[in-house]
Amino acid sequence: MPSVAEHYERVLSPVYAWMAGGAEAAIVAGGAELEALKVPLVPGARVVDLGCGFGMHAIPLARAGARVLAVDTSAQLLAELARLAGNLEIERVQDDLLSFRAHLKEKAAAVFCMGDTLTHLPEHTNLDFLVQEVAEALAPGGHVVFSFRDYSQPLLEEQRFIPVRSDERRILTCFLEYEEDTVVVHDILHERGGDAWETRVSSYRKLRLSPDRVVGSLETSGFDVRREAQARGMVRVVARLG
Repeated sequence: MPSVAEHYERVLSPVYAWMAGGAEAAIVAGGAELEALKVPLVPGARVVDLGCGFGMHAIPLARAGARVLAVDTSAQLLAELARLAGNLEIERVQDDLLSFRAHLKEKAAAVFCMGDTLTHLPEHTNLDFLVQEVAEALAPGGHVVFSFRDYSQPLLEEQRFIPVRSDERRILTCFLEYEEDTVVVHDILHERGGDAWETRVSSYRKLRLSPDRVVGSLETSGFDVRREAQARGMVRVVARLG
């Protein structure tokens, strides 16, 4: 089975902005989401965006005056971020999110890991490692924001088929297959070229992280935590380093 990085490069990265409703609309939505978080950031603050993609959150952060370290495994998405960001102060790094501290030369005011990036970790034990790395990376009083999909309670029968997006030339559907600690995501992409349709199917694993598990890891590392429910099974956790 492909790794997360391999799956993205083969299937999702080329259509990721389309999946999100178009890059510009997604960046506007990302900016609104950040504004609602009310994480205090002074102009020039150093922030980290883990799993930055094409810049849905990195670009609004930079537009607000932050100096952004943007980390992703996808060369395609980082190239799209470069195109969309123009001259904004965003340092782009192609690497695994667990290695982000190797690229951070100063304490950060905030670390963001949004979308469903957190479930891309290889093992459940990696969560505690990442939280510890974030705690080491943050200045006193700094914030971390995690958002992720709650796969701890399995969907049943036809609920496991999820229509992601469709238009006249693309249809993307995913199917979820639950294992004890992970969920196998089967992405089925139909793309129209001329008069014919081409179908690509690829699968990868995500962690079945429970919100209580994420909150517990943060609290153990000295964070004050608040948890927020979002639409479509998403959970957002905002934590301040005490």
